[in-house]
Amino acid sequence: MEKPDYAKGLEGVIAAESRICYIDGQQGKLYYMGYSIEDLVEQCSFEEIVYLLLYRNLPTGSELDGFSERMRSFRALPEQVKQMIHAFPTGAHPMELLQSVMAYLSSYVQHKIQHSATCNCRDTLHQVAQMATVAATYARYRDGNDYIEPRDDLSHGANFLYMLRGEEPDPDEGEIMDNCLILHAEHGFNASTFTSRVVASTLSTCYSSISAAMGSLYGSLHGGANERVLKMVDAIGDKSKVEKWVDNALSKKQKVMGMGHRVYKAKDPRAKVIEKYLQDLSDRKNNWRDYEILKEIERVFGNRMKDKGKPIYPNVDFFSGALYRLLGIPTILFTPIFAVARVGGWLAHILEQREGNRIYRPKSLYVGKKDLPFVPLEKR
Repeated sequence: MEKPDYAKGLEGVIAAESRICYIDGQQGKLYYMGYSIEDLVEQCSFEEIVYLLLYRNLPTGSELDGFSERMRSFRALPEQVKQMIHAFPTGAHPMELLQSVMAYLSSYVQHKIQHSATCNCRDTLHQVAQMATVAATYARYRDGNDYIEPRDDLSHGANFLYMLRGEEPDPDEGEIMDNCLILHAEHGFNASTFTSRVVASTLSTCYSSISAAMGSLYGSLHGGANERVLKMVDAIGDKSKVEKWVDNALSKKQKVMGMGHRVYKAKDPRAKVIEKYLQDLSDRKNNWRDYEILKEIERVFGNRMKDKGKPIYPNVDFFSGALYRLLGIPTILFTPIFAVARVGGWLAHILEQREGNRIYRPKSLYVGKKDLPFVPLEKR
């Protein structure tokens, strides 16, 4: 019997319709709700992007004011959550903490999940607002510092840096952080987003769906690539050593982290924006080491692959780790920051999934044995 065709990892399979995100991989373009990422990051705050994702249109001034006030009012943590963070094992990864806190926060909310007309997930903004506070508080407790109450007069990105550092960041750094959250807020049917939709299709709560998405993001093939880029940069150590390192990596068929993308066949548009931030911040801090090594990797590895007829370009993770390092963010927070940004996109997909919902139930291709003779326990 001929083996039927199937798509391993669901590659190329269209699982649902969506109006949230469009990626033009050939041209290197990214759109949220029809708006280009370049326009959004240039002109919007992260809170404005969350509004866009949840309500599917850009807010008016009064709508944004009301939404921002509501979202900022949810930033502070309940005492019980602070206790959870304080008791979290020091050797564990904070993504496990975020996943646990997300599930725990669900108990504070009265859920309406039967159908989208009664869903109140746009109103229960703990899942969006408090993740930044949890991540910053984890880092403070880990370093033996006290919890810092969030401020409601700062953008989401600037407030995260304030809670992390204990002092207000300068306006440029606060804007860079807010814009980085915008760049990571949404990206189509990636593994964590699809996970959130699968769980949502069972009519579980949005908190449970997002908690599951965080578990998916925690996987080494999804989140954390920018952390591995920094390890690569530190292993190389100097711009002059890049060519030898790349050639050695290619000879061993070793992956060059941050180069290439499953969807983009051109330079990731988010990488272009983050590269500019990294260049500007490197200049302001007079610290060019990471930027110069990364640009040399991009040049050397790009040329090697182009010579093989397989052009490969930087993705969003290539420059972001070095940028976060210049912002004073510890490496252990890189993947949690991804979750802090993406939670708005996950919630948007959960809401969309519930419209005309159908529970996910794909088939599998059975390749095991059949009709094996059963052997009683005493004869095995």
